[in-house]
Amino acid sequence: MKIGILSRDPHLYSTQRLVEAAKFKGHTVRVIDHLKCNLDIQSKHPRIFYEDGFLEHFDAIIPRIGSSVTFYGTAVVRQFEMMGVFTTLSSDALMCSRDKLRSLQMLARAGVGMPKTVFTDYAENAEHTVKAAGGAPLVLKLLEGTQGLGVVLAESENAAHSILEAFNGLKARVIAQEFIEEAKGADIRVLVVNNKVIGAMKRQGKEGEFRSNLHRGGSATVVSLSPEEEETALSACNALGLKVAGVDLLQSKKGPLVLEVNSSPGLEGIEGATNQDIAGEIIRFIEEATQSA
Repeated sequence: MKIGILSRDPHLYSTQRLVEAAKFKGHTVRVIDHLKCNLDIQSKHPRIFYEDGFLEHFDAIIPRIGSSVTFYGTAVVRQFEMMGVFTTLSSDALMCSRDKLRSLQMLARAGVGMPKTVFTDYAENAEHTVKAAGGAPLVLKLLEGTQGLGVVLAESENAAHSILEAFNGLKARVIAQEFIEEAKGADIRVLVVNNKVIGAMKRQGKEGEFRSNLHRGGSATVVSLSPEEEETALSACNALGLKVAGVDLLQSKKGPLVLEVNSSPGLEGIEGATNQDIAGEIIRFIEEATQSA
């Protein structure tokens, strides 16, 4: 097969591992910088021009689209779809997963457990927002934030009111979310490929840090999921139409709660923690999907 990996940096761990896994299985693979693609939009013959020629005869693509270039990256994925190329991440699922508010609404509609969450675009509703999210302490998140950036823990109601008013004054869209104290600064990243849990790790934030992101100094250890945790992760992926995703869960008194679903999960942390060949599983998914098509 001929596989394209949409990635802006061929030296990233995840990109390199996918290239390695594809070549190991005997496939031809090319890393494509999606921002350098020109889209020829024609009703009967859509094409993509890249570097010195048109991208042709691809069997599948693996989108690795950064959040800052979601709009154009999605357009490139959609163009490949129009060309009849299989993709591990559909353009619709990519757009949905990157819209935090929409994805939370879809998870709620599907009955997936989540922390109490409130969205408002009106500063004078701050008191109701704080109360509806469970009161202080609570977590305030910018809708456009990524990798732990734009996430603030408001430890008192006065602090929450002040932060909400400041964000609203800056025309920044923000959500208020229940703080799960019993999680103790840890979450579980679950890697799902084609409706199967491939691996899971527990990420623990460093001392004094409520965010568990590994690049912020957190640590990771392999973890076994309970049946309820596994079911929650799979339900979250199904609700958003994602075949490859990283689902972040919080362990709470109410059971597992979905914190976020990442449609382009990094592979380095979870492969290191679990010693699982996640990249190989993604290639196997492509093989099975294209053979049955």
